[in-house]
Amino acid sequence: MSDPVNSPRHYTEHPSGVECIQITEHMNFCLGNAFKYIWRAALKDNRLQDLKKARWYIDREIARYELSGDCQHGADS
Repeated sequence: MSDPVNSPRHYTEHPSGVECIQITEHMNFCLGNAFKYIWRAALKDNRLQDLKKARWYIDREIARYELSGDCQHGADS
């Protein structure tokens, strides 16, 4: 039975059996939210909207990272 507050259906229906929060609690806020929207996009009615929300959080994290001056360039940059 779905509990809309503590355990909505789209929180627990991922084929892996893993609940998204088990992963996102190890990330910062923006990355965790982006991951959450990507993870659950296919389980909700408006996949495109959730993917756009994920992009919004990724863009915000990129901006924060660039402003920090702590950007390290990898070998393929």
